[in-house]
Amino acid sequence: MTVLRIPNRTARQLWLQVNGLGDTPTGPLDLKALIHNLGFVQLDTIQVVSRAHHHILWSRNQNYREPMLNRHLALDRGVFEHFTHDASVLPMAFLPMWQRQFRRMRDKVSRSSWFGKHLADDHLDHIRRRIRDEGPLSTHDFDTKIQGAREMWKRPPHKIGLDYLWYAGELATCHRDGFTKYYDLAERVFPKELRSQDVPDQKQIDWLCQAALDRIGVGKQGEIRKFWDATEVSEVAEWAERSASSLVPAQIESAEGGWTTALATSDIEERLARLTPPTSRLRILNPFDPAIRDRVRLKRLFGFDYTVEMFVPAAKRVWGYYVYPLLEGDRFVGRIEAKADRKQDRLTVQNLWWEPGVRVTPQRQAKLESELVRLARLADVSEIVWQAATP
Repeated sequence: MTVLRIPNRTARQLWLQVNGLGDTPTGPLDLKALIHNLGFVQLDTIQVVSRAHHHILWSRNQNYREPMLNRHLALDRGVFEHFTHDASVLPMAFLPMWQRQFRRMRDKVSRSSWFGKHLADDHLDHIRRRIRDEGPLSTHDFDTKIQGAREMWKRPPHKIGLDYLWYAGELATCHRDGFTKYYDLAERVFPKELRSQDVPDQKQIDWLCQAALDRIGVGKQGEIRKFWDATEVSEVAEWAERSASSLVPAQIESAEGGWTTALATSDIEERLARLTPPTSRLRILNPFDPAIRDRVRLKRLFGFDYTVEMFVPAAKRVWGYYVYPLLEGDRFVGRIEAKADRKQDRLTVQNLWWEPGVRVTPQRQAKLESELVRLARLADVSEIVWQAATP
């Protein structure tokens, strides 16, 4: 089969389109369809302006507001929470194809010495019994204590037990109060018609690989595997071999002019023909946005060298604690450090860095200021304060 060569600018536009960033983020909000198209949305505890999951959804449609996701989880049962590359929400419709991942994560944490000593049967039975009898409970409803020195990542035994049962799919997130997770029996959260489906492992693997490729459009086998992080390297290779007749071999041009060999969806040429230039609106993206999560791919496609530094000691940071990339059209044009103070009703711009070669015109500055107003609206604050020097 002839290898399809995709020029860099086309590859950038395709990447933004498959990640829901090609169009202006306005219009009617269909939250269910939005999450389905993305595949998953990463959850994160850090709230500087708005938590990552809220910011990611807002970046695709700025009519989104923070309470909407919990309603979709707790009332609509439109999503469930589990572990992809990190804790995430996934469409509830994907549940039959996630049974194998429950087992994979159960086995993984069972082998962990950090979990192992807290997984005694009587301890887990006590947690199951309390939730069965009392209904949804959070970690605050248990009273075991951290053993030994209190270190950053240490958790009390009940939290470890709750997490193990959640990883294994025995417990499910019922709802959240703020960011506090409430656990319930999976059978009381997951719809019976989805929970009872018995899908063979190979069919789940094939679905995971194809669903990943559908959502990235074109990528290497490693990028397909990393999308969900729910398959092994060998499993993706075997899928690619089984599916060779329906995959399109491709080469993608990098920002520096090199070429990377990859696989593309069977309809890739139709997708490319439908591409239109992305919106020229300047966007403030979250550090955990799926479009930028793979930093190697980000740099290869866009020439944008970006690293999250919230876990780097302050003295070693190049940029700052929580720095947001700035996307304009199909270019990353800068990065900004901003923080919302909801009690003080303000959004403070702490630092702003434009990328080398980016001209800071009045129009570009006006675009940024307009986006800051919109971001402040998401955080439910009204005043914008500049500490950073403006051009």
